Amino acid sequence: MTVESTAARTPRRSAGSKAGATGTKRTRTTAKKDAGTEPQLVQLLTPEGKRVKNAEYDKYVAGITPEELRGLYRDMVLTRRFDAEATSLQRQGELGLWASLLGQEAAQIGSGRATREDDYVFPTYREHGVAWCRGVDPANLLGMFRGVNNGGWDPNSNNFHLYTIVIGSQTLHATGYAMGVAKDGADSAVIAYFGDGASSQGDVAESFTFSAVYNAPVVFFCQNNQWAISEPTEKQSRVPIYQRAQGFGFPGVRVDGNDVLGVLAVTRWALERARTGEGPTLVEAFTYRMGAHTTSDDPTRYRGDEERQAWEAKDPIMRLRRYLEASNHADEGFFEELEAESEALGKRVREAVRAMPDPDHFAIFENAYADGHALVDEERAQFAAYQASFADEGGN
Repeated sequence: MTVESTAARTPRRSAGSKAGATGTKRTRTTAKKDAGTEPQLVQLLTPEGKRVKNAEYDKYVAGITPEELRGLYRDMVLTRRFDAEATSLQRQGELGLWASLLGQEAAQIGSGRATREDDYVFPTYREHGVAWCRGVDPANLLGMFRGVNNGGWDPNSNNFHLYTIVIGSQTLHATGYAMGVAKDGADSAVIAYFGDGASSQGDVAESFTFSAVYNAPVVFFCQNNQWAISEPTEKQSRVPIYQRAQGFGFPGVRVDGNDVLGVLAVTRWALERARTGEGPTLVEAFTYRMGAHTTSDDPTRYRGDEERQAWEAKDPIMRLRRYLEASNHADEGFFEELEAESEALGKRVREAVRAMPDPDHFAIFENAYADGHALVDEERAQFAAYQASFADEGGN
């Protein structure tokens, strides 16, 4: 299959063009027609596990070995197991909240494995698979969701920034960092993750503008999982998200986000463009959020079971397993060993979370102002009295 890469190829209308009632009608008609056009999709591996040839992107995965394919499968299985354990821990009251990545494993593992060690990653709060690829211990991801720290790892040790809860702001951080990389003359790249809902944020549009104007070496990786909490994608954009890049003057591409090979190839291509001075790229990984937006959400209130069932047939893990089995790249022993490894990971994460020490209850007051503040001092005293009241009740 082919891909429609969008760049600034459309000529400007002349200054003398009229924009009367007829022009307005023509614009609306064209927009409606464009919105209904089926977008092209990069896909190297079908849901049935069959390899699809692609003249443009095959070269980016041409040298992949059976061992590397098994590694991608292992990454997805272990990431899903960790994610399931975290969801269970939240249901048991061990975590305050959790944002599941169920169904998005290929988008995250494929793009994460496309990065180099010297690249820098700016995630949202759902990139658990990317964190895995960057070497962040899964248990460290859970400290913030348990409320025991403000981020459980040093961003500079893995070139993986702390999770960003504010929607879309990390795209600006990534753009600024990428502009600095370019000024330093480094050949590394930056990749920023965000969701389809975040594409409506002004921060994202601003980051597109700055990255295009300054030719920043950044890849914008949008995981379009079809739902921004309870709002479908069609309420976020009249055109496919990847086509938005055209208006900012850089390429956009849509890839099957449940195809780990396709995602790997497209992300390698985009990162190579960034490293060689060709500027930003927008990658839209067309995938699906199988679970809730977070554990505080109930997706049954806004989408039907038939939609989920249709996407279950496109499951990214089963897709690669079918390919591995059909190609004789993995035997039953491999899958059995991996199952045992995944259960061991779940147990390790569960034990690590329950062993996390409670944080200092007063630490929050120390991080509000660098030099202290009278109002914070007053609030600290009130909180101390509140805490002491429990000790008094226990004594009675």
